[in-house]
Amino acid sequence: MAKPLEYNATLTERVDITDALSLFRITPDQLPAQRPWFIPGQYCVLGLNNTEKPELGSVRRSMSIASAPEDDGPTEFYIRWVAKPESDNPLTHLLWKARSGDRIYMRAVAAGVFTVKDTVGVDDPRLRIMVAAGTGSAPFVSMVRSELRRNPGADLSRWVLLHGASYPADLGYRDDLLQLVERNHLRYWGTVSRPKEAPGWNGDTGRVEAFFDGARLDDFERRLGLPAGGFTPSNAVVFICGLTGTITGTVIPLMDRGFVPDFKRIREALGVPPETKDSVFYEQYDTEPVINIKDPNVVEPLRARMQAGLARL
Repeated sequence: MAKPLEYNATLTERVDITDALSLFRITPDQLPAQRPWFIPGQYCVLGLNNTEKPELGSVRRSMSIASAPEDDGPTEFYIRWVAKPESDNPLTHLLWKARSGDRIYMRAVAAGVFTVKDTVGVDDPRLRIMVAAGTGSAPFVSMVRSELRRNPGADLSRWVLLHGASYPADLGYRDDLLQLVERNHLRYWGTVSRPKEAPGWNGDTGRVEAFFDGARLDDFERRLGLPAGGFTPSNAVVFICGLTGTITGTVIPLMDRGFVPDFKRIREALGVPPETKDSVFYEQYDTEPVINIKDPNVVEPLRARMQAGLARL
């Protein structure tokens, strides 16, 4: 049984977007002396003790930060209630019982290299394509917010956020992002995978990775103002945050355009030359590749696609 946590933070505010989606704004008792204490795209650990079933002990989970590092107020997290948890003691089931003013554990130390700084560098001039499924938009919201905290009039036309969810109500931050489309020229498109259950929806439909399938990619390319065939690593870099299906469903079709995933074993399996730079980055806590590189029937066709994509550059 995990040792009970010593609470060191307060749930300042909770905002329920739907029954299963909420914003948790948490204020640590003491933040690190060095500010800012995290980089947009990083995560930190939240935790709770199971007081109703003490025999289960405490639980901690890593959560992406949605607020900007320049913010002085609470740290914001965009979290989904897990309907089918793998653990007998899921953190979200405890979080959903918490109310404003409750105490919580928050390790105010950030981790992770899913940042612009640690991938392509802040001076990289290419389009930044951010592919998010569900609460996977959190690190991207942090990135965009940081740009605006440093310059409220910032031109966000290089930032492209594709956000997928089951229903329109699940597209968290949508109203705020649409304002940034008008005010700061953010490129933002939300898509829903169950449009029949949302008759009033007139936006994109399908899973978010479908933007990169066949003719949909040609359409997306036109939306970005690129010439036919111009959506390549020379003009764009791709960041993905979501479940494995979203990552795989984005990485594979982009091979046809020469996009190389940032994963050493996948690069080696697909025969990517060492000098070729990565151009697809994704947040993944699992150490296993998102592609089954041990199966020749999977690897060989993908290797051919990857080589053909690189050859066209």
